Amino acid sequence: MNGRGKSLILSLMDTNSFYPQDSIAALATPWGESALAVIRVSGAHSLRLLDSLFRPACPGMPTLVDLPGHTLHHGAIMAVEGEGQPEIVDEVLVGVYRGPKSFTGEDGAEIFCHGSPVIIRRVLVLLTEAGFRFAGPGEFTLRAFLNRKLDLTQAEAVNEVVRAKSDRARAIALNRLSGAIEHKIDQIKQAVLRLSAAVELGLDYPEDEIEDSDPAAAEQEASLCQEELERLLATYRIGKLYQEGISVVLAGRTNSGKSTLFNRMLREDRAIVSEVHGTTRDYLEAVVSIDGVPIKLYDTAGYRDQADSIEAEGMRRTDSIVAAADLVLYLVDAEEGMALQDKEFLNDRGQAGRTIPVWNKIDARGVGQASNPSGFVAISAKEGKGFAELSRRIIESVLDGAASVDSGEPIIDSLRQKRLLERACRGIEDFRRGLKGAQPLDVLAVDLKEVLDALGEITGEVTSQDILNQIFSDFCVGK
Repeated sequence: MNGRGKSLILSLMDTNSFYPQDSIAALATPWGESALAVIRVSGAHSLRLLDSLFRPACPGMPTLVDLPGHTLHHGAIMAVEGEGQPEIVDEVLVGVYRGPKSFTGEDGAEIFCHGSPVIIRRVLVLLTEAGFRFAGPGEFTLRAFLNRKLDLTQAEAVNEVVRAKSDRARAIALNRLSGAIEHKIDQIKQAVLRLSAAVELGLDYPEDEIEDSDPAAAEQEASLCQEELERLLATYRIGKLYQEGISVVLAGRTNSGKSTLFNRMLREDRAIVSEVHGTTRDYLEAVVSIDGVPIKLYDTAGYRDQADSIEAEGMRRTDSIVAAADLVLYLVDAEEGMALQDKEFLNDRGQAGRTIPVWNKIDARGVGQASNPSGFVAISAKEGKGFAELSRRIIESVLDGAASVDSGEPIIDSLRQKRLLERACRGIEDFRRGLKGAQPLDVLAVDLKEVLDALGEITGEVTSQDILNQIFSDFCVGK
């Protein structure tokens, strides 16, 4: 194991959370009935311990310990109760993996058994009796990190792939998992190291004139580093958008077509649609995806002056949801035209880009495109007309000029990474300021060390047990 892994192990063992010398086991698929379940094991002695429970289908097959990695073997998990005969618990396939060419960097295996909760529970109990310990959340990925199979940004990306809520979020997370952020950070770090080496050279030979010393060149390289840091930092908002999504509320007067649009966006008849005013008394919510952005969509009770006590409560809840929404689609019935209530809402709450006014029911007789007020999106929620334009406006509004994710450039969505990038930016700004102000070299060296430390923490070269525990505790058990 590398030096980083050894030093981290000592600190992690103090937390009583992870013991990397143990052989661990965990269910990698969800609990519940299914065709198959996958149970993962890993550790230096994992194949020997598993071999005590595994009977190969082919007599004379070598033990699991002697089998090559990346091979699949048919057999059965056996149990012996007291002095009785061995009992077949389940017929299984076992995939054997040998370190260091495995996910964790250790010897390990995956047991493919039938997905009965009774079988899963029995196999897990047998594994613990054989000497395995139940794995903690994210412990398999932690071991991959400790054994330098992944850097910390890739380890975080493993969890982000699992939790991705859309294809776009999945693609962004896979880009991080491929090492895109690590590669970008390493490029920046190499430039900072060149600056640091020049400063250290000046400190080591203070009385000598260094021919290659060029403050202008150092300023230019530092400026390029800052630009790269700020460009990566600017991706945080769009990364969080695709990973976590936004809330969008459909609001408007009664019978403006909110429920029809809600059903259109869901592509199912979820909300009741009726000509009767006040049909929607409470809000409905559902999750949809528009251009890869996960959206929690709300259909709300419509506004009107004459309402009973139940409708009034529904409108109060609408106000509450609207106030907390990331974006509001305010629908106006094109047949009825703009009412005073519509104008008041748009004047009061239609500011700051949080509201898109929607001119609905353009399919109605006598409603022409010319009647569409300026700034409104004209649609027919009933027939789907204008829906593409509405989707485009929604995405434009939530991206708010953010860069496209189609460029292949790395995108961050980790608050930890964001804060460390901000710290690195402050360090490089201090260095540039000190360079212009002819600050002593030892002061400049401290500024550059701050940048290097921040970059090292992003990839995990420099980290602490608290940070690791915080990151991996959010993982699924078995990942």
